[in-house]
Parts: sequence; C-alpha cells; structure tokens
Amino acid sequence: MNSIAIYALTSALHDPQAVAALTEEFLSSLHISYDWKGNDYSDFGDHDLNLIYVRTGGTEGIFQRLLPQLVAKSDRPFYLLASDKSNSLAASMEILSFLQQRSLQGEILHGNAAYVSERIAVLSKVEAARKHLQHCRLGIIGEPSDWLISSNVDADTVRQKLGVELVYIPMKELFETLEQIPEQIVKEQSDAPAIQEALPMATRIYAALKSIIQKYDLQGFTLRCFDLLDTIHNTGCWALAKLNAEGYVAGCEGDVPTMLTMMTARALLGTSGFQCNPASINPETGEILFAHCTIPFDMVQHYELDSHYESGIGVGIRGHVQEGPVTILKLSGDLSRYFIAEGELIQNQANPNLCRTQLLVRLKDPKQTEYFLTHPIGNHHVIVRGRQARLLAALCGALC
Repeated sequence: MNSIAIYALTSALHDPQAVAALTEEFLSSLHISYDWKGNDYSDFGDHDLNLIYVRTGGTEGIFQRLLPQLVAKSDRPFYLLASDKSNSLAASMEILSFLQQRSLQGEILHGNAAYVSERIAVLSKVEAARKHLQHCRLGIIGEPSDWLISSNVDADTVRQKLGVELVYIPMKELFETLEQIPEQIVKEQSDAPAIQEALPMATRIYAALKSIIQKYDLQGFTLRCFDLLDTIHNTGCWALAKLNAEGYVAGCEGDVPTMLTMMTARALLGTSGFQCNPASINPETGEILFAHCTIPFDMVQHYELDSHYESGIGVGIRGHVQEGPVTILKLSGDLSRYFIAEGELIQNQANPNLCRTQLLVRLKDPKQTEYFLTHPIGNHHVIVRGRQARLLAALCGALC
C-alpha cells in the first residue's frame, strides 16, 4: 500500500480546538489512510506522497520559513491540501504563487471530497512509481539493433528525469556466460522437432540472462537479440517471456526507449507490458494489428511454441491474450513526449507471415491512428492490460 503523510500549517491566531474539529471533519470526509504529522516536518519527503494541509490563513510566512528545510529533504512537487474553511484556499494560492516564482512545482488539492480523494489516490500511485524508478538499474546488453535509427537515449537525461541508471554490458559477456551454463532439463514440449531441439539452448539463454541480472543487480534489461541468431542459432524470445513474468523488464532488439516505457508502466501498475510493433493499421476503424515473437507469460491465457518469424529458427512465442480493454504506451528516447491510447483487444491472430504473437486492437478513438502515420515515437510500442490512460498520463506528464 502506498504511504501518505499529512503535515500541517496552522496560524496561532486561530482557536486550536476549532481548528482541530474542522481538521477532523475535513480529513475524515476524504476516506483515505494517512499518517498525521502535524507540525513535525522532520521526515518530510520520506513517504510516497507528502501532503501539506494548509489549515488556516495567515500561514504563508510559516511556509516561507520552512521552505529551505523542505527543499533540502525532497525534490518532489509540493501538494497543498486546502479546505473551504478558515481561508485555507486563499493561503494555499499565495503559497503556490510563491513557489512558482522560485521555479518550484506544486498543486492545490481542493474541491469536493470525492474529487480530492480521487486526486490523492492518483498522486500517491504516481509518486510511489517515481520513487520506485529512482532505485532502478537497467541493462543494455549489446548495442541497440542497427535499424533502430530514431531510438537513441542520453544516459544523463534518463538519470536526471527518471532516476534510472543505465548499465552497458557487451554481448561478449552474455556469450561467455552462456558457455558456463550447463545443459538443463527442459519441461517445455513441442510437436515440432526443430523447436524441441532448440529448447535446451533457449533455457540456457534464460539462465545466462538471469545470471547477468543478478551480477549487475538489474531490475531489467534490453537485449540485442538478433546477434543470437548468427552466433548460437537461437533466440531470446522464450527467455524474455519468462523473465518478464518473473517481474523483470526484459526487452528486445536493444531498444532502450521501449525498455524505459516498460519499466515506467511496471513501476506504476505492477504488471508486465508487451513490446510490439504495428503490422497494419486501418485509420477508418481504428484497428491496429500489433505483433512480436515474444510476450510475457503472465500476460497470456495460454501460448504455443513456434519458430522465430524472421529467421525461421529458435523458439518464438505465440501468446493468446484475454480479449478486453488494453492501453498502448510509448515514451520518447529524450523523454520529451509520450503517446497513450486506450483500446479493446478484439482478436488474437495467427498469420504465418508475421511475428508469432498477434493482437488486433481497436482504438477507443480511431483518430489516434494518425499518430502512428504522422509522428510516431519509433516502431515499438508497449501494450498493458486494462484502461490505464488516466494513471499513465499522470505519471508520464510528471516525467516528460
């Protein structure tokens, strides 16, 4: 559960008993769980969401004196909780104006109880996700694939905006690690002899990647997976499907922006995302067919093993996902913009001339297909289950 702390600003001119009664009435109307800190700001910034309840007017000077201490403890926006009593809102507006004059971010949480409590719920999830990202180390195993010509990132920008540290790991280390992984018993089965023969190496790739995750203390990675085809004549599709299901972010083709998109979604929603690219778009109906040769095992109802589409070798995954609402997301490499669209997964397909997992999605707003055809953020996008646009937009808006 996300932790919420409420700190207080109170003028000495107001009757303490009256203020206490109004505080109880106001906070109880919000129906939220919180830690009441009152005037003790010693642990300000330690919770997922830190609210400052401006209980009365005449508190602007108190906040001004507190500000240096608060800025030293946290770089998050200031969230001011304001009631409609005791000039709370007026004081909050003066404080917010004071913050903006100093190029500091803030927001007043004010309105009816339902609105304020819903806004607090969103902000607590957003701030918890941002806090989670601050502790992430993500690996780039090999260089990004040669065809990803628009998907560059700057490590300093990623560290500054997300707090994520990028760790560069040469493909040579993966191959050296693979040599140390013994043959394993394979529980997967396939009717195709070529796939059955490829499974032992697919499981060794998984074990090698898991070893690298542990060695570098990674929460995720993206892999220049096509190098596996020529070197060991296999694919990383099975390994990535399994590692994503285990709670790591495991991306394909060395695509760093897509890895960051997947990590952002996982930090906020706690779920896996499907890295894929559009194979066809119908602008009139809003239908888009997304495809890729791997999908997290925890996103599918069931799956079948097939070969990798482009090469015809190794082990690919044809996942079948429960039809229903989905959300499509992508962050740009420089973290300056993002795309979010809600839609409905209407069909799983199995065209032999496409990557093995194929999801036909109908966008809620067909006009959003224009984005893909006029100003896309690369080719890969991330699909998550459910209608998540509101939450994702709140987080991406704070990051970008």
